[in-house]
Amino acid sequence: MNIAIGADHRGFHHKELIKQLLVIPDKNITWIDVGTCNAQRTDYPKYVQEVCNTIVNEQATYGILICGSGVGMSIAANRYAKVYAALVWNEEVARMSREDDNANVLVLPADFIDAAQSVKMIQAWLQATFKKGRYQERLNMIDELKSIRE
Repeated sequence: MNIAIGADHRGFHHKELIKQLLVIPDKNITWIDVGTCNAQRTDYPKYVQEVCNTIVNEQATYGILICGSGVGMSIAANRYAKVYAALVWNEEVARMSREDDNANVLVLPADFIDAAQSVKMIQAWLQATFKKGRYQERLNMIDELKSIRE
């Protein structure tokens, strides 16, 4: 299982701990770490771009983004075709983001959760299964939306 992971300075420590602590039974995780590589101030959009490009180019099946609030990263990630990014704050929301919305990118708010909570949310998300059916119909409707910028 290839997972792209990226964080800005506020999510750096979470990212490093997640890579060490995350275990999914019967799954080998290969991390594609796109940065940042330290806790020095940096701008989150470049990590969003790197993670989303791995999804779009099918180098990774899933992506994880981590910053202070998660809001900016989730806004940026959802601009990419084939990316369904979900900002989550607990295990239930993480699980439902996969079951109901087939989220392939999980966005974590490092300022509001600890690394142990992050790991539990990621485990719940990766172990959930997309329900399909009417939920897929809703995703199809989203994919058909046109930007007002066009």
